[in-house]
Amino acid sequence: MIDRYLPQDVAAIWSEESKFRSWLKVEIEVCRALAGKGWIPAESMEAIERKADFSLARIDEIEKKTHHDLIAFTTSVAEFVGPDSRFIHWGLTSTDVVDTAQALQLRAVNSLILEAVGEFMEVLSRRAREHRRTLMMGRTHGIHAEVTTFGLKLAVWYDEMRRNRRRMERAADVMNVGKISGAVGTFAHLDPDVEEKVCERLGLRAALVSTQTLQRDRHAEYLSTLAILGSSLDKFATEIRHLQRTEVREVEEPFAAGQKGSSAMPHKRNPVKCEQVCGLARLLRGYVVTSLENMSLWHERDISHSSAERVILPDATAVLCHMLRSMTTIVAGLVVYPERMLKNMELTRGLAYSGQLLLDLTRKGVLREEAYVWVQRCSMKVWQEDKDFLDVLLGDTDIMRVLSPEEVRSAVNPEHQLRNVDVIFGRVFEEAAGR
Repeated sequence: MIDRYLPQDVAAIWSEESKFRSWLKVEIEVCRALAGKGWIPAESMEAIERKADFSLARIDEIEKKTHHDLIAFTTSVAEFVGPDSRFIHWGLTSTDVVDTAQALQLRAVNSLILEAVGEFMEVLSRRAREHRRTLMMGRTHGIHAEVTTFGLKLAVWYDEMRRNRRRMERAADVMNVGKISGAVGTFAHLDPDVEEKVCERLGLRAALVSTQTLQRDRHAEYLSTLAILGSSLDKFATEIRHLQRTEVREVEEPFAAGQKGSSAMPHKRNPVKCEQVCGLARLLRGYVVTSLENMSLWHERDISHSSAERVILPDATAVLCHMLRSMTTIVAGLVVYPERMLKNMELTRGLAYSGQLLLDLTRKGVLREEAYVWVQRCSMKVWQEDKDFLDVLLGDTDIMRVLSPEEVRSAVNPEHQLRNVDVIFGRVFEEAAGR
């Protein structure tokens, strides 16, 4: 696992102690189900409930000889329980325990992920409302396009995170499944009612059908969802990085007191946290490839998926939690420079309103193709002669034959283009909340 990025609460869920506790929980629930059917004597069940435990050191010692972690685990448990341990793991295969217990670990970590998603969305909502009317230049292809607001940019991110939350909820549900169906999924030694009872008591759904394993399309879907969520964070962080460039400098990720930006250049304030988020997103996307490869197993089971999942599931969930919490901190402390945004808007001397002029001319009866030529001609003069767009427009004979000076000045104004900002915010934050 990537210890540097592993949040401690996630680390605890994926620890060896937690894994074996989950295994023991499954084993005991199976015993309870069998006791309920009269297959385990009451006194034996009482002994199992009271004595069942394990030693991590002993499991490690046994596994070095057996090269089988589940056998090492059950042997250690048997040493605690004594003769009544003959009922533990009765009729089960390793994956009955491993896959069902894995679902319990995933449920715990998914709760942390969804909590982190919610916290990030709260920060996005607050900052979006704060900057609802903070004017800035919208860019397409990296080039000035039309005026927007920084709040609208954050509202877009908020709505994307709402979709991610729904995806994450669905993915968590897909993984909330257990199986107790035996070596090839036929219930050869335990009947389906045992599986149903165990899964019900564990808060899981029983798989409708399985082999020795739960089918790994579930895991591929799950990791794909984590990667989509991480790629959204990558997108947000990339935007901040672009806006923090020296030539733009409209926003800046938090820079702590005492923080150093460069070993060689003391003036540097680099977007390092955003860059880390972008880099970690690449890991998540890489794990998807592994999860897709894991779907194809030999016949009813092999273990080619198992070694990979021991890495990708803890790492992916830990990395995503780290990314979410990091982006929450970044956006919460994001330094916004409205004056710089206005200054950057002035760089193109009013060209952001060329589309409005085009529409105003067509509204007055000019053919679109002809109006486009007129406005583009004026736009090129701004670029070539370093003039204000308004001055060029007012000096253009064709345009002034159609529009009055007041109409031209009215078009070169951000208020008209941004008149529906409040409507958009209502759709994102009010209407959608009620659906």
